[in-house]
Amino acid sequence: MWQIIASQISEATGTDFSIFDKKPLAGGDINQAFRITDGYKSYFVKLNDRAKLDMFRCEWNSLEHLYRTQTLQIPQPICCGTTPTISFLVLEYLEFGPADEQDWHMLGRQLAHLHLSHNQPVYGWDEDNFLGTCVQPNAWHKKWSTFFAEQRIGWQLKLLEEKGIRFGDIEEIIGAIKMRLANHHPRAALLHGDLWRGNLAFCDHAGVLFDPASYFGDRETDIAMSELFGQFPQVFYRGYEAVWPLEEGYTERREIYNLYHLLNHVNHFGEPYVEQAKDCLYHVIAH
Repeated sequence: MWQIIASQISEATGTDFSIFDKKPLAGGDINQAFRITDGYKSYFVKLNDRAKLDMFRCEWNSLEHLYRTQTLQIPQPICCGTTPTISFLVLEYLEFGPADEQDWHMLGRQLAHLHLSHNQPVYGWDEDNFLGTCVQPNAWHKKWSTFFAEQRIGWQLKLLEEKGIRFGDIEEIIGAIKMRLANHHPRAALLHGDLWRGNLAFCDHAGVLFDPASYFGDRETDIAMSELFGQFPQVFYRGYEAVWPLEEGYTERREIYNLYHLLNHVNHFGEPYVEQAKDCLYHVIAH
């Protein structure tokens, strides 16, 4: 297995690479992770079942889009593929370290520049991808309210219904979300898509984003999620707003956008998130 991965790295980089040492790394719940080195150059490797190749390929595509903007630090994707038994994704290895307030402020500014780097006429992505292990549909759509209500909230509710978990009449909920967002017509910005504290770090005091679930949508969805599971330091938001201030009504939309991630957590982890998701849905619908 490792020989195949080393061979793929050599082919992708045009430089002979042989694994001298490999070290398992702590981290996510979904994949195994390793740091591999030839004694000079190191890479970060994710491993999963062979059937998970699509998940890695979609992550690669998101990373490529983010990396090409050159707005902030992204681990450069090197290669992905399969062996007879596993799938793998190889990224540039970055050594993470501490961050101070100035670093967080700069990351906020850089995220705003990422969001400003594209201005798509429609919302979506060239392919469906993944949020965790759940498929994330991304069919292109002209109306943000329809895109988010149907392909984010409606989709998650349908996945949950298949598991016997009901939050109410799906079509009624979709209709309510559409109404709440009907007068909001945001720029279709390039998003990270899964922006919580576990998907960022700092390398030499520069913010690094990884594990994206990118698409073109409302930039507020990234900001909203950054406030859901352990809010970022306030200096981060001051940095963001210094470049591109948030629009009026953001705090009301934040709950709608974070409902998507709460429903996704119910799909992944079940009961621990059901009540939080129900409370959020009640506030969204009753608003």
